[in-house]
Amino acid sequence: MTKIVNHWIGGKTAEGASGTYGPVTDPATGEVTTKVAFASVEEVDAAVAAAKEAYLSWGQSSLATRTTILFRFRALLDAHRDEIAELITAEHGKVHSDALGEVARGLEIVDLACGISVQLKGELSTQVASRVDVSSIRQPLGVVAGITPFNFPAMVPMWMFPLAIACGNTFVLKPSEKDPSASIRLAELLSEAGLPDGVFNVVHGDKVAVDRLLAHPDVKAVSFVGSTPIARYIHTTASANGKRVQALGGAKNHMLVLPDADLDAAADAAVSAAYGSAGERCMAISAVVAVGAIGDTLVEKIRERAEKIKIGPGNDPTSEMGPLITKVHRDKVASYVAGAADEGAEVVLDGTGYTVDGHENGHWIGISLLDKVPTTAKTYQDEIFGPVLCVLRTETYEEALDLINSSPFGNGTAIFTRDGGAARRFQLEVEAGMVGVNVPIPVPVGYHSFGGWKDSLFGDHHIYGNDGTHFYTRGKVVTTRWPDPADAPTGVDLGFPRNH
Repeated sequence: MTKIVNHWIGGKTAEGASGTYGPVTDPATGEVTTKVAFASVEEVDAAVAAAKEAYLSWGQSSLATRTTILFRFRALLDAHRDEIAELITAEHGKVHSDALGEVARGLEIVDLACGISVQLKGELSTQVASRVDVSSIRQPLGVVAGITPFNFPAMVPMWMFPLAIACGNTFVLKPSEKDPSASIRLAELLSEAGLPDGVFNVVHGDKVAVDRLLAHPDVKAVSFVGSTPIARYIHTTASANGKRVQALGGAKNHMLVLPDADLDAAADAAVSAAYGSAGERCMAISAVVAVGAIGDTLVEKIRERAEKIKIGPGNDPTSEMGPLITKVHRDKVASYVAGAADEGAEVVLDGTGYTVDGHENGHWIGISLLDKVPTTAKTYQDEIFGPVLCVLRTETYEEALDLINSSPFGNGTAIFTRDGGAARRFQLEVEAGMVGVNVPIPVPVGYHSFGGWKDSLFGDHHIYGNDGTHFYTRGKVVTTRWPDPADAPTGVDLGFPRNH
């Protein structure tokens, strides 16, 4: 019997009423294992209404109440991390160790939310004028929404909702319809932790659900992670409807390798950063820029390591890379490799013919490595979102920097070098929001914020960290004057000496 994933509204399962369902496949077999209910406008409205009703009390709840619930949620999440990782592997396809890592990174933001009291402290200035004090406080927005991608079905929602609800907001999540089960399990654990009904809601669906959240007058803010075209659309549409928006888009992350770098360390980093999670992550290194004469040696070292990666089902503990999420996406990734030679690239490894015995219908693709890729090639210009690594060659640091800064994306970048001066110069001169020095995937820890520049971010706020707290709250300044008790009217004695 096919599993059905329904919505979560007002603290309980809400069976899909639209009659529309989407298929969820096991990427390792290609088999449809689950149907997910797609929300109608009315069902989205019901979720927002539940969140709005819950906000009346949740928005006024004490910080101690909120953080106590989040501490309980954190303990439950930790206890069920293997179960959640198994749900991710079953629907996304990533290997179990990658799925566990995803849950761990989500836990990091829950930790931050548990300590939200420090982040929400206000400011006070006394005696700005005679008997006048001024204080600044931060208050929640109300109902906020999150729209999240398929590649991290647990982690990216946890980049959003723990901070949002810790700040006193209520939340409506629209996760990817390709791997929806993890979001429902998170909702169940939140309820088990004691979160009041309606504070966290989940609606599944497609553009109908998304567009209703973007237009709904009771939704005050929208967080999004996904591709650049959709991020631009989310930002434009939600902003036009008067909402606060943080929309994180796509990437083409470069790794600059200088001639003095440890080439073995650089090759190890390139392989893990390009092919981990099958390249389906916005922080993947998809372009290595080799400076000077090291290119041939570096490419050979990358090839040697890449050929040893074991590809197989995500639930096989020996697998190091799993399949891609859907057959359509697999075919799109393969098309870039198939056309690479015609665009002027040298195909060192071609993974398009890869399959796994006994799982021939899975969404398999092997490792692809492309060398001497021109900047005019689509394999370089587009975000492929698969296990395809492009290597570009330059003669100088200046040429490499110009190449990187000419990209329309500015999500993350890395430099590999033994020269501290060169690294310092690069981190100041490169046009990207996150920079790694001998670190291939510079994803910030939870108490620093995540976000790129240029076409990798639309909106003024990065996600989680201090930016996350500021995004989910708004400032208020209170100016106060109180009369001195000694000035009380005649006949009222508060025990204060008269001073005039």
